[in-house]
Amino acid sequence: MRKVVYTLAILLSAVAIGFWYDVTQFLSTPLKLPKDGLNINVAHGSNLTRVSRELAEQGILSRPRYLVWYAHWISHANKISVGEYHLEKGTTPRMLLTQLVEGKVIQYSITIVDGWTFAQAMEVIQTNPYLIHHLEGLDTDTIMARLGYAGQHPEGRFMPDTYNFPRGTTDIAFLVRAYEAMHTYLDNAWKTRDVGLPLQSPYDALILASIVEKETGLESERRAIAGVFERRLLKHMRLQSDPTVIYGMGDNYKGNIRRRDLRSDNAYNTYQHGGLPPTPIALPSRAAIDAVMHPEEGDALYFVSRGDGSHQFSATLEEHNAAVIKYQLKGKAKPFSSFQPADKQKETSKQE
Repeated sequence: MRKVVYTLAILLSAVAIGFWYDVTQFLSTPLKLPKDGLNINVAHGSNLTRVSRELAEQGILSRPRYLVWYAHWISHANKISVGEYHLEKGTTPRMLLTQLVEGKVIQYSITIVDGWTFAQAMEVIQTNPYLIHHLEGLDTDTIMARLGYAGQHPEGRFMPDTYNFPRGTTDIAFLVRAYEAMHTYLDNAWKTRDVGLPLQSPYDALILASIVEKETGLESERRAIAGVFERRLLKHMRLQSDPTVIYGMGDNYKGNIRRRDLRSDNAYNTYQHGGLPPTPIALPSRAAIDAVMHPEEGDALYFVSRGDGSHQFSATLEEHNAAVIKYQLKGKAKPFSSFQPADKQKETSKQE
């Protein structure tokens, strides 16, 4: 009897050793993948058994039960993450399991560009094939309500940046992430702002930052332009910013601002209305927000483009008009001032 038991023990040990050797070989043998690898999708509600079976059906995984058994043995069978994965040539079953457990999914990206409007950002978001779309065709009020920010105007409230995300992310989740990024940064920047700014709230700063963003061609000039606008606000001078007029014109803007456009009585026309416009006019960058919180000191109240992306800054209207002649009109016409003192809001001479 002892001999039989002993013999059975030896046989069982041999089987166990053989099985373990077989499993070890399986775990370290590369999957049968194409030269460029393969993308697989682990859907919500899926599990390792289903994933293994599907890979086996495609001829990629030779012994799916081995992978499931091994995953249970090391307590990883119920830890796989949903998402899209790229399996590179040379990936072994052990490497596959690690990848699934660690959630190393494929990341896609969308870049929201500094100075884009919310409408431009939405156009890119809604045409992205890797997002799940729940907001398509909705108006901005409904979109903000779906995001959980009912009653808020969307312009300016989403941080320009490059965002990475896995396939299957919703457009709602994407926008909430950009919203939270903007407001976290804005609130922190507001806490460290310079003393004496003519701004009453972080939202005021956001509005002005959007104008600075649209007015600035050079990174190095952001603080200088912010300083001009903030000094004008302190002196109760109208901002007279062309980008605000353009924003107020909407689809009527065809690439040129005419005299009648400057006379139009819409809330965004800072030639006609004092103070800040009612909302931001674009999505400002972090740099524009920083510039508004820490404007450059000085006495400049005007600036004009030199035609190379930079600006000439002036402290008086006379200096500004001379700069306009030099850089804009080349001395060939009567100077036009984009700015006027608050007590001399004269008719501008911008070309029809």
